[in-house]
Amino acid sequence: MAAQRRIDLVLDSVKRLLRIGATANLLNLLQKQHPADLAQILGELADKDREVAFSLLADRNGRLAMETISELGPEKGAALLATRSAEEIAKLAQEIESDDAAALIDYLPEDLSAAVLDLMRPRESGVVENLLEYDEQTAGRIMNPSVFALNEDMTVGEAITEIQNNRDVEMVFYLYVVDDRKHLVGVVSLRRLLLVSPETPLKRIMTADLISARVDMDQEEVARQVAAYNLLAIPVVDEENKLVGIITVDDVIDVIKDEATEDIYRLAGVAGDDRAFTPATESFRKRLPWLGINLMTAFLATIVVAIFEPTIDQLAAVAIFMPVVAGMGGNAGTQTLTVIVRGIALGELTWSNSRKALMKEAAVGLGNGVVLGIIAALVAWVWRGNMTLGLVLGAAMIINMFVAATAGTLVPLGLRAANVDPALASSVFITTLTDIAGFFAYLGLATIFIQRLAGL
Repeated sequence: MAAQRRIDLVLDSVKRLLRIGATANLLNLLQKQHPADLAQILGELADKDREVAFSLLADRNGRLAMETISELGPEKGAALLATRSAEEIAKLAQEIESDDAAALIDYLPEDLSAAVLDLMRPRESGVVENLLEYDEQTAGRIMNPSVFALNEDMTVGEAITEIQNNRDVEMVFYLYVVDDRKHLVGVVSLRRLLLVSPETPLKRIMTADLISARVDMDQEEVARQVAAYNLLAIPVVDEENKLVGIITVDDVIDVIKDEATEDIYRLAGVAGDDRAFTPATESFRKRLPWLGINLMTAFLATIVVAIFEPTIDQLAAVAIFMPVVAGMGGNAGTQTLTVIVRGIALGELTWSNSRKALMKEAAVGLGNGVVLGIIAALVAWVWRGNMTLGLVLGAAMIINMFVAATAGTLVPLGLRAANVDPALASSVFITTLTDIAGFFAYLGLATIFIQRLAGL
């Protein structure tokens, strides 16, 4: 809370200094901030002010400017860079790690990114181009190829000397051990390195059973591996098990944040890059397709209601409680869907235990339906003075909440089996199923007992 107050104060000062044109004072203030705090501050500024502040910082402190837009995110960062020449971008891109540079360059317009890669130093350009060859959202795309590794025949004393002489590589959390052909064969902790004799060969103290990620592994699976095994970093290997890079815990945190945001947005049918201050026309374009799909599926529920139009004509009071049945079913389905999609995303839910999850959710749905159905039945009975109406409403709620729970489990599992992201399409199907089941159960029961409901 105190840190946020400090950032808010700095933000107010930045806005005031921008307004009066006090560039020297503004630059001095910006250079005193951490890149993560600067990213938050720039993100709160209007587009024009953000460009002015970034340009000022980039001209005087390129490394801090690039570290800041790396924290800001590749899309917004690339937007700030796109206003500069290819020569300036190429120079600035060499101030940050190659994986961060690759993420930013990938979001630049195609002709500009090609020009930037041509202008970068051959080594840096080659590294970035290699990273961009890997598919998006894979371990190869987010890894840092500057990985520190030592030969298995090296002694502990030689290893310590190597560490002291290599200060420009990614943070050394673990010592990765390779053979003469660069195959990853083991890992040694720094603590272990300091507790043995300097003459000891690394292959005698290394752990051969280590966790690694293939270059084509999905970044979400990489994050699960790091979290499951409490790792600070994970090595990345190619198809021949050769060590090609490293992914550190700070990159994994970014992946977790991005994947969680993406899943939450998809559950609501919103594009993953839609934000609070995204231009209205762009948000309109991204949201309209899913709303259109929702509209089409909503007509399916309307057809069910139309089938029972004679019942509604005779018993207008029945229509009063239709939103209760549909609304409660939709809410119950969303609860189950959220739990199941999370379980799938985190690897907790597999085919072997999916039946157990289905039985559990069905029991929860049935239990909730019975309790809430009784309450709704009593309300309808007291309100309209007809016990049969209460029983019909209560029974319909029990049926619909059971359907919501089972559908909320089976639909995402079925979509995963069809290689469709469960978070992307499940909500549309769940809403449709609960509306159809709820209306059919409620109006169908009302039709069966229409004689006992006469006079409402």
